[in-house]
Amino acid sequence: MNTKGEQAQALFEEGYNCAQAVFLAFAEEQGLDRPAAARLVSGMGGGMGRLRETCGAVSSMVLAAGMLLGYDDPHDPEAKAALYAQIQTLANRFREKHGSLICRELLGPELAGQGSVPDARTPQYYQARPCGRLCASAAGILEEFLKEQTDPREKR
Repeated sequence: MNTKGEQAQALFEEGYNCAQAVFLAFAEEQGLDRPAAARLVSGMGGGMGRLRETCGAVSSMVLAAGMLLGYDDPHDPEAKAALYAQIQTLANRFREKHGSLICRELLGPELAGQGSVPDARTPQYYQARPCGRLCASAAGILEEFLKEQTDPREKR
């Protein structure tokens, strides 16, 4: 697989939730092993535990960006502002492409089920849902953004 988007979509189709699929596509660059990375973001799937709030793919795009571009000095307001600007750029690119950052809006009322029990992963599930494509898009947006940075650590 060549692109992070392709990796994320394949991971979603393997059974990982949307948040896990995007985050795992960047796990190696973050220095995280697959099981730890999958557990770390597992609760973000379905728009935070299937609450259908912020899309899990978007949440993990932001989390991965934080790991790769983020700051760790609480007394560095410039680094904080720079990261927030980068996150806003990423979120705006996703919103421009898909019309929303909200899971239930991206799914539409017919697919935005309620409750904590996830839907069975059947061929019909994958056909009906945009989630695999949204995972590919979020990972692709982050991958492209990272390529635009001459030295991501300098931009903090």
